[in-house]
Amino acid sequence: QVNLVESGGGSVQSGGSVRLSCAASEWIAHNYCLAWFRQAPGKEREWVAFQNSEGESRFAESVKGRFAISRDNGATVTYLQMNSVQSQDTAMYYCAVRRYTNECSTDRAYFTYWGQGTQVTVSS
Repeated sequence: QVNLVESGGGSVQSGGSVRLSCAASEWIAHNYCLAWFRQAPGKEREWVAFQNSEGESRFAESVKGRFAISRDNGATVTYLQMNSVQSQDTAMYYCAVRRYTNECSTDRAYFTYWGQGTQVTVSS
């Protein structure tokens, strides 16, 4: 069982930056995929980005060029750096993990472990 805890959310002005963290309760695995999703009020949860244990990343078109993923050397904390945020980025952000594979997916059903989320609110 891997517990994930997101943090770093809050209020940020449009055009600003914020960094979210996803801390795992233990070393995830030699191979894994970690993804970020977000859910705005009244909308479906949507995929934002993912990175596998080999460092391969992919981003949704809506955030490409503005968001980045990084992780600490121990791979227990992964970060989502959000730059040039826009009002459309306002949402609850979740990290999710699938262990024992480097294959990733944009489908939320693919992921086994989820955090509780951290709220990001972008104000103009």
